Amino acid sequence: MGAPREAGRPRPTLVLATANPDKAQEMAALLAGLPFTLRSRADFPGLPQFPETADTFRGNAVLKAEAVRDATGCAALGDDSGLCVDALDGAPGVRSARYAGPGCTYADNNRKLLDALKDVPEEARTARFVCWVAVARPGAETVAFEGLCEGRITRGPKGTGGFGYDPLFLVPGIARTFAELSPGEKDRISHRALAFAQVRAWALCTFMGSG
Repeated sequence: MGAPREAGRPRPTLVLATANPDKAQEMAALLAGLPFTLRSRADFPGLPQFPETADTFRGNAVLKAEAVRDATGCAALGDDSGLCVDALDGAPGVRSARYAGPGCTYADNNRKLLDALKDVPEEARTARFVCWVAVARPGAETVAFEGLCEGRITRGPKGTGGFGYDPLFLVPGIARTFAELSPGEKDRISHRALAFAQVRAWALCTFMGSG
């Protein structure tokens, strides 16, 4: 991968554009060891909420990353992720976080999803978690990466870990939900882990290469 960055050279700041503290914690773990100084939205008081108006995960990730870059003057990382259920024509999709309506909780979303699938047989409960991650830097082209994890939806929550739809998402070949996995296990196979693996490869090449 070439020579490491010159000793003493300042590490670029990377702002995590998410306002979700669970996501921010998971992102920080997935970015550990990279040549960035990580910052969160909390480090920039008064930073406004930015609308997620795109109709794709990629579009929303890019919108968030570029909005936070423009507001802070720093490189920013935005992600948009969610659950796509085949029997629901891809719903909740980009509305995953607000599936049950404004101000809804994780439990509200899970209840609505289970109710929508109550008459769907096991073989038709297939779904996937999708994650797009975008990195926007001042004076550079925005880059974006996708990660997918296939699974199916259980008939009730299992496990106490994770967040969001994790208690309902059963991973094939493991026979456990995301919520039944340890953080380390999830970080090896999740949609977000797969997208961030590409971010890591890009960052190491871009910031630690011979250039």
